[in-house]
Amino acid sequence: MERLWSDFLNSEWHDWRGSGKSGDRLGQDKWQEYFLGSWGLKATVPADEDEILHMRKFRKQLHELASRLADDSQMNTEDWALLNEYMKLGVVRRQFAGEGEGIELKLTPINDDWKQVLAEIAASFGQTLLEGGDGRIRICDNPDCRWVFYDDTRNRTKKYCDDKTCGNLMKVRRFRARKKAEHDPDEMENGSS
Repeated sequence: MERLWSDFLNSEWHDWRGSGKSGDRLGQDKWQEYFLGSWGLKATVPADEDEILHMRKFRKQLHELASRLADDSQMNTEDWALLNEYMKLGVVRRQFAGEGEGIELKLTPINDDWKQVLAEIAASFGQTLLEGGDGRIRICDNPDCRWVFYDDTRNRTKKYCDDKTCGNLMKVRRFRARKKAEHDPDEMENGSS
């Protein structure tokens, strides 16, 4: 399941098939429009260079945090302080909406800028953690992919961002490695390829 924070983190793209190609989508107008539209956020497109640098800095910090959590680390005081610093950038309006039993507290962003967007991303990440999601943050086991995702499986054992793409690719790679080892066991022992 894609989340606001994971969609933001995955704006740094790596070719999951192993070509070595990668790209940073943060600076692309098309990606900015997609991202804002997908999450109901507003900001000026294109973002200016200072905004892009600020977003890249936060993405790097958040990726490091997600990586630590994926390695079974726990949030510490500094981690929460980081999220708080970014949430200070945005202002929200609180409003009860709905009818009858379906009334909810809605938090609506006030500003239409990239600082507000970063605040929403930080809040989204923190909310995931509060819901018990710190043990569900994963990085795809395909070393070429590096996609960050939320493991929504019941037993928390999802290894790949997508079983049909990365999962199948890694299964084929393991199969080929076994077949190669069966046909040429000396080559595998000597470390030759």
